[in-house]
Amino acid sequence: MSATYPKTEKLKKKKYIDLLFSEGRTVTKYPLRLVYVPVKELDTPLQMGVSVPKKYFKKAVDRNYFKRVLRECYRLNKELLLNDLQEPYVLMFFYQTKERLTYQEIEEKTKELFIKFKEKTT
Repeated sequence: MSATYPKTEKLKKKKYIDLLFSEGRTVTKYPLRLVYVPVKELDTPLQMGVSVPKKYFKKAVDRNYFKRVLRECYRLNKELLLNDLQEPYVLMFFYQTKERLTYQEIEEKTKELFIKFKEKTT
């Protein structure tokens, strides 16, 4: 499986984002949180968005750094999610702490979060 993050996997539709916040279920592995909801009419097995709150990082430079790190962790570890999915999902990935974790720590937490997500959905 290719480790890419194509445009088709990027969460952009307001309809799906609203659905996430109204009906989404949550999986947490501190400091990361994954909100997900199954969506039948998706063309791809997953669509994913990333969020880093302004509350924790006032400077856009810092928020953008952590968003890049989260997207990269998703890209490299998405096969953990894709292997056992029965239906398409829309996901939103949140970084929820003021702590500045290293890339390695974030990647490890991401793997644990994805495993927890698989256990909840299968």
